[in-house]
Amino acid sequence: MKSKKNQGLFPMLPLLLFIVVFLVGPLVYMVALSFATNNEGYGVTWKFTLENYTRITDPVYLQTFIQSFQLAITSTVIISLLGYPFGYFMAKLSAKWKKRVMLFIMLPFWVNSLIRLYGWIIILQTKGVLNGLLLKLGIISEPLKILYSYPAIVVGMVYALLPFMILSVYSSAEKLDWSLIEASRDLGATSFQAFRTVTLKLTLPGLLSGIILTFIPSMGLFFIADILGGNKIVLVGSLIQDQMNRGSNWPFAAALAVVLTILTTIMIWLYRKITNVKELEGLY
Repeated sequence: MKSKKNQGLFPMLPLLLFIVVFLVGPLVYMVALSFATNNEGYGVTWKFTLENYTRITDPVYLQTFIQSFQLAITSTVIISLLGYPFGYFMAKLSAKWKKRVMLFIMLPFWVNSLIRLYGWIIILQTKGVLNGLLLKLGIISEPLKILYSYPAIVVGMVYALLPFMILSVYSSAEKLDWSLIEASRDLGATSFQAFRTVTLKLTLPGLLSGIILTFIPSMGLFFIADILGGNKIVLVGSLIQDQMNRGSNWPFAAALAVVLTILTTIMIWLYRKITNVKELEGLY
């Protein structure tokens, strides 16, 4: 029996080793570093302190978390409003058009994200494509100052994360039993009632997973805020990078990363809780 158990565990050793070295190890080190004391010069002193966490309660750093949350919520709402109907109607296309649309969604991932963001600079700048088009159409009389502003960051977030919402909703809507919708219509339900009671409930897991895949990254995609926002809006990711590079305060950066990880874990836990409840409701 022991030999069989050992034979079963042996193939898993590379995977377990990979998890320990590249996942558990860095997380443990990050948590331990967050309780260390920063030296005035360079490096850390392994002396236990809670100062790194109490420092986060400073209004300046709390405002950074608030700005990150506001941007994440705004981006996620817009992405949901655009991505849900796109993914839903994409699932209703023929197999031929599904492949074509999927190809167009995946095409941007073949180009480096930084290059794509610099493309948005060309579009949004004062003498860019968007202002030139609006001026020619007579919609505006003078160029709009869109670049290096909050709307520009939101545009960048939506552009970068929209495919994740579309694919999440599409994977859920593709498995939808369309006969259930037809049955609800035959029983007298309006189009909106059929959508609310049948379609939305059955595709809710895809919508929630899309929200997770867009909300969490938007908290830390600091390079989008740097490129399109001109450092006018500081995100948590920007703050962590700044503390590690310019401030040389690795313990405080680790504390910020731990708090961000905890918030991410709470989001994932809520997602699993909601989806489990929906699954139980479906059984009854």
